[in-house]
Amino acid sequence: MIISGKELSARLKAEMAEQVKTFPAKYGRVPHLVVILVGDNPASVSYVTGKAKASAEVGIRNTTIRRPESISEAELLGLIAELNADPEVDGILVQLPLPKHIDESKVIEAIDQAKDVDGFHPLNVAALWQKQPCTLPCTPKGIIKMLKAAGVEIAGKRAVVIGRSNIVGLPVSKLLLDANATVTMAHSRTRNLAEVTRQAEILVVAIGRPKFVTADMVSEGTVVIDVGVNRDPETGKLCGDVDFAAIEPKASVITPVPGGVGPMTICCLMENTIECFLRSR
Repeated sequence: MIISGKELSARLKAEMAEQVKTFPAKYGRVPHLVVILVGDNPASVSYVTGKAKASAEVGIRNTTIRRPESISEAELLGLIAELNADPEVDGILVQLPLPKHIDESKVIEAIDQAKDVDGFHPLNVAALWQKQPCTLPCTPKGIIKMLKAAGVEIAGKRAVVIGRSNIVGLPVSKLLLDANATVTMAHSRTRNLAEVTRQAEILVVAIGRPKFVTADMVSEGTVVIDVGVNRDPETGKLCGDVDFAAIEPKASVITPVPGGVGPMTICCLMENTIECFLRSR
């Protein structure tokens, strides 16, 4: 079974659009997401365009603020402070990566926790690990939704997560734990990695290397979630961290790249914006 994140996100966005239609009568306006784009990194421009398109589909107000790569850290922090103070702004997202002269962690910390739609603020991260209510990071949240939509029973399963980033690896491990999976975290330094991954009943791969996971690393019937977005060095086409063609016949459930986890990340960003809006009401 191939889980199409594209189809699932379209269905969820249609449901959100129905919900948002009721907001002007109830609350006087719709949620407002502000995205800050620094510089003109082509991948970042593409992501920001995707977020604006999804906002239009859901009926959320979207403002993209573009600033040159030469913007100073102080100017960017000043802009964030203005948006924090604006009661008409519900969600703030600064598109990463930022230019080298700007400290990303300072920028993430500067965003009001209540408007942090990415779920990256240290207080949201702390709340996640302490099982407190918080805004969940979009990609891990999307992964859990995909597993549930595919009817995958998470409780009691052996899950292996390859990758330990703050954005995907660490939070998705915590969400799988919270859903009662037994979780092993693996990474580029894990010894005998294939032995570890063959134990997995659910395998989440977020290591950022094209076709890194090969067929011999996966057991029959495994659920495979591929978070990677890479260029295939041979064809130049988009591919994941998993060798899809080789693994698909063995997997019970698998996500494609593109059209898998990516659309769900943006879908969950929309949901997070709505949640921040409703909390502030």
